[in-house]
Amino acid sequence: MTPEEMAGVREDLEAFTTEMFDGFFRADQRRWGQVYVRGLLLEGRRKSVEPILQRLAHHPKDTAQV
Repeated sequence: MTPEEMAGVREDLEAFTTEMFDGFFRADQRRWGQVYVRGLLLEGRRKSVEPILQRLAHHPKDTAQV
């Protein structure tokens, strides 16, 4: 999925991930869960945490939080 395609489904994806991660007690866990799902859907060969964060332009130190 390209970033443009992601923008087109962002609201639906946020609604889905909000429901999916509703059982997580901590807000940061819910937020990083949403980031991870977006990263899985974006184009890119590698689907581990580090490449996902690079594609989403998050700081490398965030890796431990995901």
